[in-house]
Amino acid sequence: MRKNRIILFDKDERTKAISMLLTKGDGIEGIYREADDIRKQNMGDEVYIRGIIEFSSICANDCLYCGIRASNMSVNRYAMNADEILDIARTMESVQQTTVVLQSGETPGINDDEIGAIIRRIKHETNLAVTLSVGNRPYKTYKYWRDCGMDRYLLRFETSDSDLFERLHPDCSLDERLECLYALKKLGIQTGSGFMIGLPGETIDILADNILLCRKLDLDMIGIGPFIPHPDTPLGREKNAYEGDEDMFFKALSVLRIFNPDAHIPATTAFDAVFPGVGRNLALQRGANIFMPNNTPVELRKDYILYPGKPCVDESIEQYARSVLMRIESIGRITGKGHGHSIKRNRDIE
Repeated sequence: MRKNRIILFDKDERTKAISMLLTKGDGIEGIYREADDIRKQNMGDEVYIRGIIEFSSICANDCLYCGIRASNMSVNRYAMNADEILDIARTMESVQQTTVVLQSGETPGINDDEIGAIIRRIKHETNLAVTLSVGNRPYKTYKYWRDCGMDRYLLRFETSDSDLFERLHPDCSLDERLECLYALKKLGIQTGSGFMIGLPGETIDILADNILLCRKLDLDMIGIGPFIPHPDTPLGREKNAYEGDEDMFFKALSVLRIFNPDAHIPATTAFDAVFPGVGRNLALQRGANIFMPNNTPVELRKDYILYPGKPCVDESIEQYARSVLMRIESIGRITGKGHGHSIKRNRDIE
């Protein structure tokens, strides 16, 4: 078995302190208020809208929880072409989205050079910021995409526990994932990561260490959401570790904000899957400040189901955008007008 060679942090009083916050039975509303106050003080009332395009469902990896894992023969694999991606990107500006997030399986149907060309076209033909989320890549590839104009990269570590990581990811080690994250940071790329809440085998101390690892990495964006079992995966019959205590999902989000005051934190789609219609609103009121609608063509969304219950799979980009704007307004927040780049300063760019 591969061993994690990178020392994340000692199991010290910080882990215990976070664990106590997460298991606190009373005063939960106070934690929510504190997280929202910290969000307001550091990030303001703007909610930046970053639209996702799931441009390929092709993946060579076999992560045990993922609906598009390579062994799932029920998935219809697809890869969008550059013109299809650019058509959507152009539409995004008209519905107040300021970032395009290009996401795919870890072996995309579009090669690295083609992705670079798409980045250049988006930067030339629109005013959008560009985020990529396509898995582990070599340092030189990240550098190439940065030089093409890529602004950000999203690569979730999912769990800080190396043994649990290896059980869930037969194609990768936690060490390798962290090396990719450090490479991105070394290149000066705005770096996002995060984790699932309630993976089978997770303990409160592991959840606390997940939050501490985000702090250690000093991330620009942190995306988290509850584990939701997909029936066509080896974990399809498993339950979330916090089933029956769904408040834990929001407690984790709020504590994450308390320990990461200056990071962008999205209200991820999984919150709406568990709490239909209100999950992402509550997330925005408990520490989050980013909304990420799905701009994948409606006819393809059913072929990119990482977990069941994803909302808005039948809505057009325009319908979805109107809904998002109404939700932001309904909780007294405003839509961000700029790119919403990281507020962290003094990056060392190689």
